[in-house]
Amino acid sequence: MTDVTPLAKELTEYTVTPGVLGFVVFAVLGVGVWVLLKSMSSHLGRIDFEESAAARDGGEPAADEPSAKDRPATAS
Repeated sequence: MTDVTPLAKELTEYTVTPGVLGFVVFAVLGVGVWVLLKSMSSHLGRIDFEESAAARDGGEPAADEPSAKDRPATAS
C-alpha cells in the first residue's frame, strides 16, 4: 500500500474529475440513447407481420400455402 501513496500525492482534485464537460457529454449520450430507443420502439410497433403456422411450428406448410416446388419458376 505504501507504493501507491506517492502516486496519489501527484494527483489533485482537478486532474481526476471529469468536470462539467464530462457531465454534459454523458448527459447528451444518455438523451441520444433514449431518443433512439423511443424511435426503435415506435418503428417496431408499426410492423404488421403474421407468421405462417408452418414457420411457427417448424413443420410442413399448410395445404393452402404453396411450397417452393409448387411455385412457378421465374426467369432471371
